[in-house]
Amino acid sequence: MNKKLKHLKNLNRFSKITFMILTIVLSVNLLSNSTAYANELLDEPTIASEAAILIEEGSGRVLYAKNPDVLMYPASLTKVATAIYAIENGDLEAIATTSEKARQVDGTRVYLEVGERVSLKKLIQGLLINSGNDAGVAIAEHLHGSVQEFAHELNAYLKEIGLRNTNFINPHGLFDPEHTTTARDLALLTQYAMKNEVFREIFGTRELDWDGESWDTTIYTHHRLLLGRPYDGVTGGKNGYVNQSGQTLITTAKRGEMSVIAVVLKGATQTEIYNDTVELLDYAFANYHFASIPKGKEFTLGERIFVTKEEYKFPLVQNEEFNEEMTTDGLLRIKNQYGDEITSYPIHEIEIPEIQTTTVDEPNLVEKKDDSKKLNAFMIISFMMIFAGIAVLKNRNRKRHHMKKL
Repeated sequence: MNKKLKHLKNLNRFSKITFMILTIVLSVNLLSNSTAYANELLDEPTIASEAAILIEEGSGRVLYAKNPDVLMYPASLTKVATAIYAIENGDLEAIATTSEKARQVDGTRVYLEVGERVSLKKLIQGLLINSGNDAGVAIAEHLHGSVQEFAHELNAYLKEIGLRNTNFINPHGLFDPEHTTTARDLALLTQYAMKNEVFREIFGTRELDWDGESWDTTIYTHHRLLLGRPYDGVTGGKNGYVNQSGQTLITTAKRGEMSVIAVVLKGATQTEIYNDTVELLDYAFANYHFASIPKGKEFTLGERIFVTKEEYKFPLVQNEEFNEEMTTDGLLRIKNQYGDEITSYPIHEIEIPEIQTTTVDEPNLVEKKDDSKKLNAFMIISFMMIFAGIAVLKNRNRKRHHMKKL
């Protein structure tokens, strides 16, 4: 009997150990499979260029970043700033006259002649599509008389639209040691510029007939993903190069609801910046989907009420959840389950009307109190007189009754 009990105990102990081992093995296996799936889904791009950023255009959410705030030389990406500034601050139909300084500028040109009269819009087209440095100088001189004054006004404008680490010395991006920006600022600049219909049209133009005094031709975009190596969904772009900046590139693309902006700075070769850009775009389109907050949704903060005036859409990666948090300064912050901020929106606050109360002047109150006192006194006197009358009548009746007895 003892042997059987001992044998059963041993079997029970063995079963427990076996169960624990199987549990551990299964847990490790599930964990490794889960990690492998996550890695397969969320592998970040491998970027060779020195700096890069990828943002979703509508919400501004950063989907990927590498050295996004390191000061870099942008080269011809500067022309995005010049273009949107000129569109918003100039008359597109106004005629600019080309100076000797514009005619003699180095680098890529649209071959303007001294004294040539060109509309501001055509100069912007030559600036963005063919990367004309002469068009950049002509724009600067037309708007503010000189490159130096233009740069001063441009930098003030860029700060107004939210750029914090940008200082431009010229309108075209030829090298100057103080002509610097960051990948983040260039993404924010492009996000802002893409809201303008004229800019969007020119930024996405693949080719344009150019009828100039000395140059009749067709100009073509220099962005290879728009022309030459097409990528499905690319809507616009600008490239740049000087020795000190290396290869630089801005690209906008859209598939379905997803619109993104990719900025790549200081690539070693053109092949490198385009490969980096394709990796960024592929990553965005493969891994993200949209969530939204509907128009008219109310949020309360104490006694304050805020309401969304439009639908807000923002990208989420698979299995990512979001929470809403209202701040005292009127910002609706969207955070994921780990506390990372996804984006934020300024929300309209509803003004709650104050309850109107009728106030009565003090003299009126005094008058009403006096009237009330008079009324009370009158009532008391009236009752006293009634009771006195009743008493008199009773007394008379007694006397009459007494006389009858006599």
